[in-house]
Amino acid sequence: MSPKALDYESLNENVKKVQYAVRGELYLRASELEKEGKKIIFTNVGNPHALGQKPLSFPRQVVALCQAPFLLDDPNVGLIFPADAIAKAKHYLSLTSGGLGILYAYCAYSDSRGLPGVRKEVAEFIGRRDGYPSDPELIFLTDGASKGVMQILNTIIRGEGDGILVPVPQYPLYSATISLFGGSLVPYYLEETANWGLDINNLRESVAHARSKGITVRAMVIINPGNPTGQCLSVANLREILRFCYQENLVLLGDEVYQQNIYQDERPFISARKVMYDMGPPLSNELELVSFHTVSKGYWGECGQRGGYFEMTNIPPKTVDEIYKVASISLSPTVPGQIFVGLMVNPLKPGDISYDQFIRESKGILESLRKRARIMTDGFNSCRNVVCNFTEGAMYSFPQIRLPPKAIEAARRLGKVPDVFYCLKLLEATGISTVPGSGFGQKEGVFHLRTTILPAEEEMPAIMASFKKFNDEFMEQYEDHRGYSRM
Repeated sequence: MSPKALDYESLNENVKKVQYAVRGELYLRASELEKEGKKIIFTNVGNPHALGQKPLSFPRQVVALCQAPFLLDDPNVGLIFPADAIAKAKHYLSLTSGGLGILYAYCAYSDSRGLPGVRKEVAEFIGRRDGYPSDPELIFLTDGASKGVMQILNTIIRGEGDGILVPVPQYPLYSATISLFGGSLVPYYLEETANWGLDINNLRESVAHARSKGITVRAMVIINPGNPTGQCLSVANLREILRFCYQENLVLLGDEVYQQNIYQDERPFISARKVMYDMGPPLSNELELVSFHTVSKGYWGECGQRGGYFEMTNIPPKTVDEIYKVASISLSPTVPGQIFVGLMVNPLKPGDISYDQFIRESKGILESLRKRARIMTDGFNSCRNVVCNFTEGAMYSFPQIRLPPKAIEAARRLGKVPDVFYCLKLLEATGISTVPGSGFGQKEGVFHLRTTILPAEEEMPAIMASFKKFNDEFMEQYEDHRGYSRM
């Protein structure tokens, strides 16, 4: 009897190739332990509200009124909601009704690119940020940035002969999506000893190696600030990248979702788009660039709302039409997510009733994240055989774990990748759920783990003490005391 269509043996092979470590073996084991009653600290995913970050009040007030517009008819609504939240809710309700005044059109399908009024707000935000105007017709709102990345990669990848340059270590969204669409991931390695810097010669070698195997490299991904590595790209680095993409005829995909998450003053976030326009022609009017942003990160942390956007620069009109056509298959991005995007890019201004509270809340979150980044980096660096670069931006630490040969051998006897073995032992002993570095890619023989810096600030010292105790006991167990050096 022939296999049925959804029997495992007859599935699309690309689906079976997909690996997504952030929700992989460690996460599944953590979920099992939680069901058994063990307290688990889920630091495996950048999910701020799940780890106790309080939502910003004003955007939640606005969206609550949009979700329940009948509240606006209540004469006491002003006793519960501030006047600027009421006004903003009415603004977005008017956008969703197309000017017809139909309050209950709020969660009807929108244009497949997103609400025109919100796309206009995004364009104005980009113009203020970069100093160069943006066209709302080239902005698509999406269900989080991930969906936008998938749309663009699906458009670029024609088959396994098409390669996408991706930084390693990388966020598994890229490796998973490239596998799903049948393309080839072309790695370029970031240099850990140079604070995860990028060497342009390494890029050239990666492209040359891919071409020698018959792969056509069509795009390059940058993640700025980095995930999982937390570095911020300098203007000089961005210029090198832009020139390289122009010379090699690559579209640049700028994953800039952590642009609000900056924890040092030396290297502020600067968009690839701004640097490209500052460089002038021919790059500014010829280099193809797609940039991504989201409400899931920064001090917003609204992961479950699924709000994001991408902006296209120097993309041919016929290609934009094809992307629109494919977006139309899904009819509409989630409307509440679109409203959150609008609120993010068109924030409160001085003099607004809720402005002072908004600034207190948002600054408080960022200042606490900056402290947590330092606590975590210092904590890792105090541990035996662990080294960690400071988290300049994003939401993660990515320490290198220098595993003793005995630990590597013990892992292999169990059929485990060594850093998976270490992270499973860490989970069982402490309840700390991390992601092994092998899920992001790393150089041969080097091992890491990724953890978010999102646990509550007051809990961070105890978490790091728990990690240190486990790590020191692990190293004590597996080190060869006859000759293995300690750090």
